[in-house]
Amino acid sequence: MSEQPPTPAPKPAGAPEPEPIRFFGTTWVDRDNGYWLRRVGVSIGALAATAAAALVLRFGVEGVALSDNGGFLNGLLTAAIAVCSMMSVRRTWKVLTEGKDQLTGWMAEDRSLGAVWLIGGAGSLAAYFARSLVEAPGEGVKRAAHERAVERYGKRRTGRSGRPGAKRRR
Repeated sequence: MSEQPPTPAPKPAGAPEPEPIRFFGTTWVDRDNGYWLRRVGVSIGALAATAAAALVLRFGVEGVALSDNGGFLNGLLTAAIAVCSMMSVRRTWKVLTEGKDQLTGWMAEDRSLGAVWLIGGAGSLAAYFARSLVEAPGEGVKRAAHERAVERYGKRRTGRSGRPGAKRRR
C-alpha cells in the first residue's frame, strides 16, 4: 500500500486566501507542489530572456554604428541604454521587494516613461533573474500581506468567543 499525503484541513469561511504569483500560483505559501522546480525554471527563463534582450540591444547599437554617424552618437546611444537599464533595474527591484503600491515619483510613471522601461527591459529582466535566486519574485510582499491578513482574521475570530448576542447575567 502506498502512503497518501495528509489532506489539508478545510479553511473556515471568511479565512484570507493568498494571492497567486505569476508562474507559481499559491504554491509559494507552503513551498510545495513543484515550487522549487518552478523557481529553477523561472530563473533559467529570466536569464535566457535577459540574454535575448541584450542581444537585441546589441544589434540595435551595431546598426547605428554601421551608419557611420560618428563616435559621439554611438556613445550617446550606449549611455542612454545604460541609464534606461539602471532605472529599470531599480524600479523592478523595488516592485519585487516592496510592492507596486510603494512606488513614488518617477518610478510610479507607467505611461510617460514607457519607452524608458522598454529600452531598459534587459535590466528589468536581470533584476527579475536576481530576485528569483532569492525567492519567487514578489513572494516577500505577498507573504507579508498574507500574514497580516491571517493575523487580523485570527484577532477577529478570537474576539468573538462565546455568544456575542447573549445577555450578561448579573
